[in-house]
Amino acid sequence: MTDHYPMLVARDVEAAGRLDVRAPFDGQLLGSLDLGGTAAVEAALDVAYRLFRNRDLWLPPAERIAVLRRTARLMEERAETLAIEAAREGGKPLLDSRVEVARAIDGVLNCAELMRSDAGNVIPMNINAASADRVAFTQREPVGVVVAVSAFNHPLNLIVHQVGPAIAAGCPVIVKPAGDTPLSCMRFVSLLREAGLPAEWCQALVTESNDISTALVCDARVGFFSFIGSSRVGWMLRSKLAPGARCALEHGGAAPVIVAGDADLEMASAKLAKGGFYHAGQVCVSVQRVFAHRSIARRLAEALADHATRLKVGDPTMPDTEVGPLIRPAEVQRVDDWIREAERAGAEVLCGGRTLMTSCYAPTVLWEPPDNVRISREEVFGPVICVYAYDDLDDAIARANALPVAFQAAVFTRDLALAMRAYARLDASAVMVNDHTAFRVDWMPFAGLKESGLGVGGIPYTFREMQVDKMFVGSLPSSPRRPVP
Repeated sequence: MTDHYPMLVARDVEAAGRLDVRAPFDGQLLGSLDLGGTAAVEAALDVAYRLFRNRDLWLPPAERIAVLRRTARLMEERAETLAIEAAREGGKPLLDSRVEVARAIDGVLNCAELMRSDAGNVIPMNINAASADRVAFTQREPVGVVVAVSAFNHPLNLIVHQVGPAIAAGCPVIVKPAGDTPLSCMRFVSLLREAGLPAEWCQALVTESNDISTALVCDARVGFFSFIGSSRVGWMLRSKLAPGARCALEHGGAAPVIVAGDADLEMASAKLAKGGFYHAGQVCVSVQRVFAHRSIARRLAEALADHATRLKVGDPTMPDTEVGPLIRPAEVQRVDDWIREAERAGAEVLCGGRTLMTSCYAPTVLWEPPDNVRISREEVFGPVICVYAYDDLDDAIARANALPVAFQAAVFTRDLALAMRAYARLDASAVMVNDHTAFRVDWMPFAGLKESGLGVGGIPYTFREMQVDKMFVGSLPSSPRRPVP
């Protein structure tokens, strides 16, 4: 018997349909979920907006801190269950899903701590005649109703990144998880309510259609739109936002890596394999394009292939699985189509390049795919690493920068001057030195550039984006001047 999840809307509303949620690995039915239609969206927005407009109902910081801390404790108590269910639902192997849950717990605590340390500012006054006899300071207030639309690939931690800062900032939030992985979101929102958060402060639903989702996002009552997903959808929704609505968009990239001739190949190949095949490459900053100096490029590619062939691919709930399924069988076929296109154009398949089962694809290393094939130009979002030889560093950087996407990049070298040159010239919001492009801790800034996004993610930065500075300026009675003795 599987669980059925109602919409978590803080008002009784009839479901518009029902969604069955299945495991990407074997298609097993995991649960079902009510779908929201126009009535559900209107109810959620009305509840959230009325709450925001009534300042007497705003939760004081102490209460928000207490709720978030209690939520973290509940998550710790149920961590293994959360990890197993996230692995079943999203396909990320259990060993990595356990890490995701630990990160999510730490992220909730990070949200609570921000309210203790992040505050307004004193504005200098009494520094000239115009500012005489005045005092000024700012405090921060919530920006308004937050609507968060999330992605499938980190079904718990991404929700924490979008919902947690909203709660900390004092914003009513409505979250729409990915239709492939909604159950982890529903569990998290239920934990918030169990921890004492009133239902109207965080509502969650999956909509029956894209048109209903668009209506939710683009409503005039929305103050902030948080989006994680494809650039096509993100930029389209941004173009339809109501005037005055703020937004943050987190899309994907085709992360480039420069490997210099002096790099430690054993270390580089191990880290690049992890960064490229983690979660079957379904990460927005996954290692995809590796530009290696010609003197070591083939050795590096063969070392990557060796790592790839030794990875255990299969059931994500097994403790020894290292690479799980792609989210849908159609994605397996798409990845294979891209690899076949590259192979026909002259790329050499050093390992992988085949479907293992309906849901799983063999970790693949390609040698020198041409620059004009899709796998060199677009985000593959699959377990594929491409290796390209270069002779001149600046030429490699130019190739790395040639795409309309930019997110995180990396360089492997023992030469500090070379690392600094690459750092200064790569189009990226972060450049990792001697580490893979998928490195992240949740309190650092995380931002897509060009078509890869808008705004800055990372829990403290999202928290700040969901607030406005409100200034107090007081005119004080003039005090009599003492005569100079």
